[in-house]
Amino acid sequence: MAFTDYYKVLGIPKAASEEDVKKAYRKLARKLHPDLNPNDKEANKKFQQINEANEVLSDPVKRKKYNRYGDQYGENWENAEQFENTKQTGSERQRRHTEDSFSDFRGSQYSDFFEQMFGTGTHNTKFRGQDYQAELHLSLRDAAKTHSQTLTVNEKKIRITIPAGVENGQVIRLKNHGAPGSNGGPMGDLFITFVIEPDPIFKRVGNDLYINLDLALYTAVLGGEVMVDTLESKIKLKINPGTQNGTRARLKGKGFPVYKQDGVSGDLFVTYHILIPLNLNHRQKELFEELSNMK
Repeated sequence: MAFTDYYKVLGIPKAASEEDVKKAYRKLARKLHPDLNPNDKEANKKFQQINEANEVLSDPVKRKKYNRYGDQYGENWENAEQFENTKQTGSERQRRHTEDSFSDFRGSQYSDFFEQMFGTGTHNTKFRGQDYQAELHLSLRDAAKTHSQTLTVNEKKIRITIPAGVENGQVIRLKNHGAPGSNGGPMGDLFITFVIEPDPIFKRVGNDLYINLDLALYTAVLGGEVMVDTLESKIKLKINPGTQNGTRARLKGKGFPVYKQDGVSGDLFVTYHILIPLNLNHRQKELFEELSNMK
C-alpha cells in the first residue's frame, strides 16, 4: 500500500484544528457517499480514502505518530516506533559487543583507531529533528502592515517579522526552529500557517478590497460627496448625479498591500447601495407623486 497524504486527501493544511478536520470530512463525505454515487468507482475509492484520513487525523494519538513519522517512513509510519526501538536495541547490542571485544586495547596506541572505527555511542546515524506546526491568527488590518510578533512554540519564545500582505492559509517556514536532531542531526523547521480573520467592513479578494456603501437617494439623484473607509483612513468620494443602485467605483491603489512589494497595493472597489427613504410625510409623498407624473 502506497503512502497517502491524509491532509491532501481532506484538503486541509497540516496545522488544521480538530474541528477543521471534522468539517472537511463531513463536507467530502456528503459529496462522495456511495448512496449518492452508486456506480462511480472513483468516488467510492475517494470515500474510502477520506474515511481512512479521518480515522487517523481525528485521533490525537494516531495523528501525532503520523505527523512525526509519515515523512520519514512513508506507508510504514504506523510501525515506525517499533522500528526505532529495534534500531536502538541493535545499536546498544553492537556497542556492548564492540566495547567488550576491544576493552584490552583501551589506553593503548590502538585506542583512537578503534574508537574511530567502531565508536562507543549508541549509533552514529544522524536524524533530522521533527518539524513543528503553528497557527498565527491575524486581523485583516494587522495583515496589511509589516509588524513583529512573538510566538511561543514548545515553551520557546520566537520573535518574527510578518511582512504586509500575507494571505489566509499562507505558510512560511522558519529553518532550524523545530525539534533538535538526534546524534548531531540538524534541527527540524517551524511551519507557521496564517489565519486571517474576516473583517466587518472589507472583503479581500487577492490584493483587492471590496466594500459596500449606503447612499442616500437624494445624493444618488443629485450627486454630491460622501466619506468612504480605506484601510488607512477615510477619504472623500465624489458621487455623480444619477448614480444607479449597484454602481461600482474603483479606487486605484487603495486596496491590500502586495506581499513583499513595498509601496504596491491592489484596488478598492466601492459598491453603492441606494437607500429608499421610509416614513415619508404628506408633503414628501406629494413631491414624489409630482415627479412621477412629470413627462
